[in-house]
Amino acid sequence: MWLFLIFVVVPIIEIALFIILGGWLGTFPTLAIIIITAALGTYLVKTQSISTFDTIKTKFGNLQNPTEPIAHAAMILFAGALLFTPGFFTDAIGFSLLMPWFRIYILRVVKRKIDLKSVKFKTSNDNSHYQYDRKSHGSVVIEGEYWENKNENPKDGKK
Repeated sequence: MWLFLIFVVVPIIEIALFIILGGWLGTFPTLAIIIITAALGTYLVKTQSISTFDTIKTKFGNLQNPTEPIAHAAMILFAGALLFTPGFFTDAIGFSLLMPWFRIYILRVVKRKIDLKSVKFKTSNDNSHYQYDRKSHGSVVIEGEYWENKNENPKDGKK
C-alpha cells in the first residue's frame, strides 16, 4: 500500500511544483533548472561513487566490515536516479542523499531497525578475520565450511 502511495503522491507533488515554480519563473528558466540539476547531479554522483567504491575496495582488502560504504554507494546510486528524474521534489531528495551527513543520519535510523546477530569472515591464506557476535537468545546457529579448491577436500587431502 505504501508503495502505491509513493507512486501517486510523488508525481502529484512534482506536478504541483512544476505549476507553481513554472508560473513564477517561466517555462524556459524552469526547463533550464531541470537540465542543470540533472547535469550537476550526474557529475556529483560520479565523483562520490568513485570515492565510495575506493573505500569499499580498501575495506575488502583490509578484511574490514564493508556494509557502511556499500550502503553509502546504494544511496548515491538512488540519488543519481532521483536527480536524473525531472522534478524539483526528487531533486531535493537526490541532492540530500549526496550529502554525507544526511546518509549517515539515514544509516543510523536504519541500523536501529536491523537486529544483527552474528557475522564472521576468515580467509584461508592467513589468520586475518572479522567477527561480530551478539549474544543470541535461543536462536539457532548453523555453521558450515567451504574451501576454494573444488578438487581437493582439506580434511582428507584427496583430489
